[in-house]
Amino acid sequence: FHYYKDIDLLNFEIFIQPFDLSIRMFSMDNEANEVFYEGNNRAIFSGSYELLEEFEYYELADEHSDEFWDFYEQNEEEISAAEKELISKWFITCWNKAGDNGINLPVYLDFHDDIESFDLKKNEWIDSEDKWSDENSN
Repeated sequence: FHYYKDIDLLNFEIFIQPFDLSIRMFSMDNEANEVFYEGNNRAIFSGSYELLEEFEYYELADEHSDEFWDFYEQNEEEISAAEKELISKWFITCWNKAGDNGINLPVYLDFHDDIESFDLKKNEWIDSEDKWSDENSN
């Protein structure tokens, strides 16, 4: 991608629901607004990009539905934490194998509506609010 000059950071956001997962990259400014390019040059990227289209990663037979949802409700915190750890480790491993492709912007990974973000350049978890500051831009 040729990133639009007004982009301050890239944010990979993971959307996860029971059985469904998707990942979208957003171009953002330091005030938590998505950045859009209004020009005619199609080579310039801004907005969002669907990195991984929503897909179903688990199927549940109808006869086990009640049992599953009872278990899920009783263990939602532990399940959510395990999903977050597994999926973030997978993404970070893929990111590291691919390299940063010369991206000169801060780049973060987070889960939709989560309070933490992973700084892919510094390789550490941070408070999500911390990425929306001028200190993080290059």
